[in-house]
Amino acid sequence: MNNSPSSKIWKRFKRNRLAFGGLIFISILMLLGILGYSIIPDQTPYANTYQLQLNKVKPGRTFKFLITERIKNVEKADFFEKMLYGQKANFRSVPITSYRIADNKVYAYEYIGDEETAKESVYNLKDLCATCLLPSKLGNTQMLLEKHNIYEQTFYLGTDINGRDMLSRLILGIRVSLSVGIMAVLISLFIGVSLGAIAGYFGGKVDAGISWFMNVVWSLPSLLLVIAISFALGKGFWQIFIAVGLSTWVDVARLVRGQVMSLKEVEFVEASKALGFSTSRTIIKHILPNVAGPILVVASANFASAILLETGLSFLGFGAQPPMPSWGTMIKEHYGYIIMDAAYLALLPGLAIMLTVYAFNLIAIGLRDAFDVKGQNVTV
Repeated sequence: MNNSPSSKIWKRFKRNRLAFGGLIFISILMLLGILGYSIIPDQTPYANTYQLQLNKVKPGRTFKFLITERIKNVEKADFFEKMLYGQKANFRSVPITSYRIADNKVYAYEYIGDEETAKESVYNLKDLCATCLLPSKLGNTQMLLEKHNIYEQTFYLGTDINGRDMLSRLILGIRVSLSVGIMAVLISLFIGVSLGAIAGYFGGKVDAGISWFMNVVWSLPSLLLVIAISFALGKGFWQIFIAVGLSTWVDVARLVRGQVMSLKEVEFVEASKALGFSTSRTIIKHILPNVAGPILVVASANFASAILLETGLSFLGFGAQPPMPSWGTMIKEHYGYIIMDAAYLALLPGLAIMLTVYAFNLIAIGLRDAFDVKGQNVTV
């Protein structure tokens, strides 16, 4: 039986059902974000296929489409390239309500709304599907047209104001939120652990100077600080990593400083000094491993804060820029419809943000309880 400290911590964490459920939820989000384009209905880059006729379509609607043009010289992406970057469309299509074939022509009624009927559009059958005119054992002309030029698509979460699939853009938005969270937490950990460990270990004027700097940054509102950094670095996806990371390191630094100050006088640290170990080795190999638990708790909480900051910046126009799908941008584009008949356009990304942040907070609480051995039953 494995009785190592890490296994005991994991067992205590699993006993917290809410925290473990939050971990499962985040794991599912990460899997969806990694698979990305390979599992979403709209696999074009950024899920940015406009169908203006289908704007604000209610969830669950299914439409029939007629392929009107084939785009030549479109390279087909392999599986991994498609999963990461999507596949450029090799055709153009229009939503239709019905069609008929007569005299080698296709007469189609395009969809322009539930209450209106479009004029009949006429297409040459030869231009749409040249092989449909040839004798074939696969079926008659209508069957061949159905096979090659007609398809159906179900919009499970409806469409936005530009007729883009909401489900596809919500799933791609996972990548933006989680990637910003991961990079921001890594940046904040690097800066916070470094400055906090130096301040706590050396003390004196070094501690006073670093503490003064931490208090200055601490006094600035996070959102305003991120906006100021964004102005300096410019708008964009990569800039947001740095901006959010530079605004969330103070919590880590304050925690590490206090932990290092309490540990630097204990016996094993004094022993490492007596053995002549370098200061960096003493801090990295002997002190920091003993504060890993509290650091993980703060990092989980900072992950949630980073997601909220990113969505707030995207809402204000400083985050991920269109057409890249971001939950904050989706709310910005649709918040005016909350009091109308399309409230789901803003509620769906808002619900995604709420559940994700809640899950990370649950994980932080679960880690705090798992690493806190006080009050746990100890058997000898």
